[in-house]
Amino acid sequence: MLRSVKELHGYRIHAKDGDIGKVDEFFFDDKYWVVRYLVVDTGEWILGRKVLISPVALGHPDKEKSIFPVDLTREQIKTSPTTDTDKPVARQHEHDLHDHYGWPAYWEPGPLSGELAIAQAEYMGQDEKEGDPHLRSTSIVAKYHVHATDGMIGHVDDFIIDDENWAIKYIVVDTHNWLPGRKVLISLKLIENLNWAESIAYIKLTRESIKNGPEFDPSSPISEDYENKLLDYYGIEKKGQE
Repeated sequence: MLRSVKELHGYRIHAKDGDIGKVDEFFFDDKYWVVRYLVVDTGEWILGRKVLISPVALGHPDKEKSIFPVDLTREQIKTSPTTDTDKPVARQHEHDLHDHYGWPAYWEPGPLSGELAIAQAEYMGQDEKEGDPHLRSTSIVAKYHVHATDGMIGHVDDFIIDDENWAIKYIVVDTHNWLPGRKVLISLKLIENLNWAESIAYIKLTRESIKNGPEFDPSSPISEDYENKLLDYYGIEKKGQE
């Protein structure tokens, strides 16, 4: 199912024996655009501390109650390696974290299954330098400017993820300075370059093509019909047809 990152912000994380806090942001791998961790603010339970939770530990979210169940205990989380979420996450820290919880490492062959196994397989065999996991914060990238082939069109406002494999499929672009009140979905396949140093996403579209594209309503679920219409308009082949 496709979900908005903003929609998931504030979801309560429910361990086996009680709540541990709320979703604060997400860390994703900037090479493959897959969410690797939820950042959970533990609030008054462990004052001032944020913890990383891998999607492998997540159950199915309860949208009505805004709850994410996790297959962990409060004690496991309390005794987990401390993470400074204001600094880049080193690979050694990821090793310590995964060892603590017994999670399979996405950067190594492991017993993942289903869509997560596919995401892991795509990761394997790549030239990955030790200690350089390429993790980015959704909260920071959500401030990036977006540049079309003929000028700026707005800024990244949100991300749309597939909760089956935690891959980011689209960025939501707020065009308020150019088309007031309008937001558009841009497939990752249309991103030509993402300049991390300049905080700019360059996309392979003109402003006019974006203006005439299917309008995106953030308050409505993304239906299969809408997604097909969007992909058809931009000439993107659907999964399974490539």
